[in-house]
Amino acid sequence: MPQPPAADLGTPAPDFTLPGTDGKAWSLADVAGEKGMLLIFMCNHCPYVKGIIDRLIVDAQTLQTAGIGVAAICANDADSHPADSFENMKAWAEEKAFPFPYLHDESQEVARAYDAVCTPDFFGYNAAGELQYRGRLDAFGKNDAPADAPRELVEAMMQVAATGRGPDEQVPSMGCSIKWKAA
Repeated sequence: MPQPPAADLGTPAPDFTLPGTDGKAWSLADVAGEKGMLLIFMCNHCPYVKGIIDRLIVDAQTLQTAGIGVAAICANDADSHPADSFENMKAWAEEKAFPFPYLHDESQEVARAYDAVCTPDFFGYNAAGELQYRGRLDAFGKNDAPADAPRELVEAMMQVAATGRGPDEQVPSMGCSIKWKAA
């Protein structure tokens, strides 16, 4: 179970343009919100993503209401993991009614530019496009969380929206490794 490296806070968000499951091409500027942005590297098949997806959808809606743009990116090799194909991404986004764009990084160039390592891997940016959060959704991982569980990602991103800076203490996300294409 890989964990992301310690965050290099302040790093600017690399630009991208990727196709979304909604039929639109999305750029970094399209995703960015007035008060910040959250990018989530995730996929369809990962048990960690499946375990958090309903909580993530609720949290994404909370963040969007606060002026924080949200998008998810799947960079997994669909040849080795067909569940993560663009067609299956479209089906899952529709089934779950994702409130955020779900983007396909077929070349894996965007995942490499961000140094994404696992699914889910969260990248929270302030309004200036500087990395301020590289932590987890919450302490419960793929397990069910009680209704009153602290919402670490939401709390961190609300702090980013209010102050431009993320929390000093951040616990890395944990999940499945990104499925890289053979070189």
